[in-house]
Amino acid sequence: MTKDEKYIRRCIQLARNGMCNAAPNPMVGAVIVHNDRIIGEGYHARCGEGHAEVNAIRSVKDESMLRESTIYVSLEPCSHYGKTPPCADLIIRKGIPRVVVGCVDPFSLVSGRGIQKLKDAGIDVKVGILEDECRKLIKRFITFNTQQRPYITLKWAESADGFIDINRKEGQPVVLSTPITSMYVHKQRAEHHAILVGRKTALLDNPSLTTRNWYGKNPVRLVIDKELTLPASLKLFDGSTPTWVFTALDKASTPQVTYFKLDFSQSILPQILQKLYENKLQALLVEGGSQLLQSFIDEELWDEIYVEHAVKILGDGIKSPVIPNGYKKDFLLRDGVTVTHYER
Repeated sequence: MTKDEKYIRRCIQLARNGMCNAAPNPMVGAVIVHNDRIIGEGYHARCGEGHAEVNAIRSVKDESMLRESTIYVSLEPCSHYGKTPPCADLIIRKGIPRVVVGCVDPFSLVSGRGIQKLKDAGIDVKVGILEDECRKLIKRFITFNTQQRPYITLKWAESADGFIDINRKEGQPVVLSTPITSMYVHKQRAEHHAILVGRKTALLDNPSLTTRNWYGKNPVRLVIDKELTLPASLKLFDGSTPTWVFTALDKASTPQVTYFKLDFSQSILPQILQKLYENKLQALLVEGGSQLLQSFIDEELWDEIYVEHAVKILGDGIKSPVIPNGYKKDFLLRDGVTVTHYER
């Protein structure tokens, strides 16, 4: 590992601290090095607040050292005015002579302009250190800005014989997750901005879809209810967190529930994703039943899938969704349970 790679890797570590709050901005980390010693670090903690470069520079006790330092940044410094001033201007103003960048910003307002502004100011700029890892770090941001839709994660737990639940018209769902793997699901919820289920799941399971077993904000709860037949007594409508209902009918929104009318004569998934994009919800977690999950797979509207493989055998029931062959996958072990992770 080269020296530059070592410090960019540290930038990536720092950037991940912004996972739950940086969006719709990307996660970014910055490290300032003087004579092979880190003298400042920072990351983008929350949208609307200081960027990674700003926080790293603020953390340096003796600013005179900046004129003999290198600043490492996982993502190209911004060059435009948004909610905060351009970071490229700050770097120039502070007299930092060298900048090492992990990857170029895919956002059209920045892409390459920050780097060029630094070079025009006479700064030594090096680009493309651990580029693939830095781009993977901001994969949600890239998908949102290049495909104009949220980053989509599907997840479900299935029995050892390939069922996600028993056939039922009422009663509690079969519990396939362990307490630890269930906690991880709540962690995933905290890391997404919206969570979607279908009508049947909402009715039979009566889920809260909150992060009650993990620290973090609740995602916006989404449910498909074409004919508006779901009872108001469901937990989804308890007012504890915003809920959106996608329907074929006209319905006035309330402070607790927002209604969106869709055209059910055509695929509703692109319509749902468009509403999320318009409202800057960058990451969607789908926890619906087999039919809803399969529809996302069939329409190739997904980026990651997590399948938890329980040891319990059901013998019969609702078959789990089918994932076509050919996608990249790896295997995770959580609380002794195997989870297959797919990526497009």
